[in-house]
Amino acid sequence: MNPEDIRQLVRGRVGQAEESLADAKALFRSGGSSRSVVNRAYYCMFYSVLALLQSISRVPRKHQGAISLFDLEFVHKGLLSKDLSADLHRIFEMRQLGDYKTLEPVSLDEATAAIGAAERFLSEVRLYLTKAGHLPNE
Repeated sequence: MNPEDIRQLVRGRVGQAEESLADAKALFRSGGSSRSVVNRAYYCMFYSVLALLQSISRVPRKHQGAISLFDLEFVHKGLLSKDLSADLHRIFEMRQLGDYKTLEPVSLDEATAAIGAAERFLSEVRLYLTKAGHLPNE
């Protein structure tokens, strides 16, 4: 795949991440379910990870594979911080619990934390991808 095709795919995934974050914030502001807020915040992070992986031509098949590749290719190599990895793992587990494993409600504090983590994650990923030449300078 040529570099311009890769940049287009990266920009598309970042666009999906931005849309998911906007959805999480809108749900939160409108009093939507905290479970849905966490879900959308997680997807912001997931699409950000896919953008990163697309930039190095790695396309995982599953969420856990994407998270593992993110850790291997970006965190263990020192390109992105361990704090981002910790946030990703925490919000992934929070989403898993909320979507599949429990009927307990997700708290407003958890929803707020998920939005904050997603905002930081997307911001750091955008900065990295811009420096790497995959996103235009703004």
